[in-house]
Amino acid sequence: MKEWVVDLSRTRLRSLALAAACWLMVAAAPRATAASGDIQVQGRRPELVFACELDTAKLQALFADPALIPELQQLQASIALAIQDLSPERADVVRRLNAAGVPVIAWMALPREQGYYLNAGNEPAAAERFAQFESWTAQNRLRWAAIGLDVEPSLTEWGDIQGHRWRIVLTFLHRVFDGKRVERAREAYAGLIARMQAHGYSVQTYQLLFLADERRAHSTILERLFGLVDVRGNQETLMVYSSFNHALDGALIWAYGPDAQTIAVGSTAGSGDAAIDARFPPLDWKEFSRDLLIASHFSPVVGVYSLEGCVRQGFLPRLTTLNWQSPVILPAQAVTKAQRFRRIVQTALWLASHMVYLAIIFAAGVGWLVMRRRGKIARRSDSQPDSC
Repeated sequence: MKEWVVDLSRTRLRSLALAAACWLMVAAAPRATAASGDIQVQGRRPELVFACELDTAKLQALFADPALIPELQQLQASIALAIQDLSPERADVVRRLNAAGVPVIAWMALPREQGYYLNAGNEPAAAERFAQFESWTAQNRLRWAAIGLDVEPSLTEWGDIQGHRWRIVLTFLHRVFDGKRVERAREAYAGLIARMQAHGYSVQTYQLLFLADERRAHSTILERLFGLVDVRGNQETLMVYSSFNHALDGALIWAYGPDAQTIAVGSTAGSGDAAIDARFPPLDWKEFSRDLLIASHFSPVVGVYSLEGCVRQGFLPRLTTLNWQSPVILPAQAVTKAQRFRRIVQTALWLASHMVYLAIIFAAGVGWLVMRRRGKIARRSDSQPDSC
């Protein structure tokens, strides 16, 4: 079967962002402690939603396989399809899924020059894209189960400054003090979600797992620095991809499960970059089925990134016979690592959010010590007798 590869430019950004996130993690579940030993997790059959992020030509080739739609029907699965363009060819794929009774979620994506992902820097473009999407939907008589908003850093912005150290530093320094940007972005996207809902759409938001830590730390530093937007629609999905830390044996999902309304697991697809894939290879069947079972313990709906990766590895037929009641054992060592790393990231976020106040306190403390020292020296000088 033909190999499906996610577009490299998008995957590089996702790899960098999620790989960083996955190495800073903590378990929220109180039972997951070193003293409790290994943890047994019991899954349940969830509703599966497969994310598909292909350009139009590859999308058509993927669905040229006559077995694919029947497999999706058998799994009673949904598709979250990235709307990278508003072409007749993409509409044709959606119509075929509509006719087969496979629910399709419109995963909103912007043109690359506008950042691709939705974030604090491109809400006007997102609103305009929604208007274009509605016209395209009406013209092609398409049906949608929901609209998905993928909130991640701008592909274009971070691609432009990557490798320019001082530009990154200056950008961060400017944003760290710009709390109004966070408020404007939240209000803008809340308004856009309300508009979508008023037009009859259920709205899903897809968030990086770091956002759960930011909420616990009562911080907005990630929103300020990277343009993330803490906004919710009808359903929120945390993207918890253990492919960026295989050594944790699924403990990443256990760690974030209590904070998640819905969980997405992955990645099942390679990036197309040999160096990245060597360091962060896609999940194999054993890892993928394990992650699905753990995620289903917390979430009645489980997202999968990506459909094309599952097709390439032959996962769909195997899912039809998966025993969802199979227990999964999480090693105590992996759970302990997850706890430790998540404490680190939450502490780091809290400190970063309060660094201005900490700097003021530190400066005040140093000033007090200096003044106190000078006072002692002055009193000592006054108490010494005149030598003349």
